[in-house]
Amino acid sequence: MAIIKVNDLAVNYDTSGAGPAVLFIHGLGSSTRDWEMQVPYFSRKFQVVTYDVRGHGKSDKPPGPYSVPLFAQDATGLIKALDLQKTNVVGISMGGMIAFQLAIDAPDLINSLVIVNSGPELVIRTMKDRMNLWQRRLIVRLLGMRKMGAVLGGRLFPKPEHEEIRQLFADRWAENDTRAYQDAMNALVGWSVSDRLSQIACPVLVIAADEDYTPISAKEAYVKKLRDAEFVVVPDSRHATPVEHPEVFNQVVDSFLEKHN
Repeated sequence: MAIIKVNDLAVNYDTSGAGPAVLFIHGLGSSTRDWEMQVPYFSRKFQVVTYDVRGHGKSDKPPGPYSVPLFAQDATGLIKALDLQKTNVVGISMGGMIAFQLAIDAPDLINSLVIVNSGPELVIRTMKDRMNLWQRRLIVRLLGMRKMGAVLGGRLFPKPEHEEIRQLFADRWAENDTRAYQDAMNALVGWSVSDRLSQIACPVLVIAADEDYTPISAKEAYVKKLRDAEFVVVPDSRHATPVEHPEVFNQVVDSFLEKHN
C-alpha cells in the first residue's frame, strides 16, 4: 500500500501486475479489501489498482459534504497521477456509481466499465426506500458501526457456511469512521445520471446478483439505455457477489476485459 496526494486528499492505494490498467472501486463502508479475491487473479494479466475512496479505509476523511462527482474527481486525479492512460473501471455498489460518473465526466480516460450490483441513480421514490434509508441511519446513530456491520453481514452472507465471512465483515465494518460513513452515504442519496447514460460510449458489462437489493428488472431497464452493454446475472448471489462467488465473478469479468483490451 502507498499514499498519493490527489485533489489535496491523501489517497491510500495499491498496484500490482502489468498490462492494461484495471481500477477497482469498492462500495460504501468498505475499502480496498473488497477486492482481495480479485487482485491475485487479475494481476496476472493486468495492472490492477485498488484504492480507498474519500472517507474510507486509510484515505483521508475530511469533513463533508461529499458527492459522487467529488468521488469521481478523486478517481480521475488518481488515474492521471498514476499515468494509467485508458483505464478499465470495475465498481461495486457505490463504486459502480462512481464508475458511471467517471465515464460521463472523463470519457477520454475510460476504456470500459464493469458495474456490479449498482445503478445510475439512488433516488428515493417509495416509502420502502425511505424506510430502508431511515433504518440504516438510525442503526448507525444509535447502535454504532459494528451493529450495522452485523446487520448487513447477515443479509449479504446468510448461509451457515458464511459464518467466518460474516464475522470478518462485521469486524471490518466496525473500523469505519461514523461521521465519514454518514457523509458518504448522504453523497449517494438523490444522485442520478440516468438521463445521461446515452453519453457513455465505452463498452459496459453490468453484473447483477439474482438476490440483490434491487430487482433484475431495474438493471435490465437501464442497460437498454446504454450504447454498448452486456448483462450477466449471477444466480444464488446477493449484493457482495465478488466475495460470495469469486470464481464465477472473476471469469465473467476476465472474459469481458479480454474482449475489450
